[in-house]
Amino acid sequence: MTEAPQVSVMVVDDHPMWRDGVARDLAEHGFDVKATAPDAPAAVRIARTVRPDVVLMDLNLGETSGVDATREITAELPSTKVLVLSASGEHSDVLEAVKAGASGYLVKSASASELVDAVKRTAAGDPVFTAGLAGLVLGEYRRMADAPDDGPAPPRLTERETDVLRLVAKGMTARQIAEKLVLSHRTVENHVQSTLRKLQLHNRVELARYAIEHGLDEE
Repeated sequence: MTEAPQVSVMVVDDHPMWRDGVARDLAEHGFDVKATAPDAPAAVRIARTVRPDVVLMDLNLGETSGVDATREITAELPSTKVLVLSASGEHSDVLEAVKAGASGYLVKSASASELVDAVKRTAAGDPVFTAGLAGLVLGEYRRMADAPDDGPAPPRLTERETDVLRLVAKGMTARQIAEKLVLSHRTVENHVQSTLRKLQLHNRVELARYAIEHGLDEE
């Protein structure tokens, strides 16, 4: 059996000891740490070169903002996912990061095992949030969904794509969805990718928002 490729990671933090410590811990757990960066401009510049699977992004980078770097990286490198690792658990910071394109948000009080699991899940395309923050993000999406929208009709999804989308909105992983719908993991991933293409979205966080805006999470 062919081994799964290493997940490549870049660590962005303005504190050298913390940055190097996280990079070392991830390398010891089998991740391919491509690079580290001390600020937003360096993060964007280096990400363009190394194109990591996951960027671990601090928000407070001295005089620069991790939110700005997140927005640029996710816009330029759609296959690179950003997982925020921040000391702040402020709701405004979480929402701002997600709106900039972050796939997840973890506070720095997380354990090493939680961080390792979060990076793996982020690389797999799952939205990952510290306990209590996922509900905040979904609540904000519901609030935004209340605003009137006179845009064009959405693309038509198959019944199975809709089933998968509904479960994504409930926060289930691809493996959990596969078990619930009695499908293979690969089939679920194919449905997710097909739905992303049809809806012109980039990740599962955006899929969850779409589902909530269309009431699919309530069914």
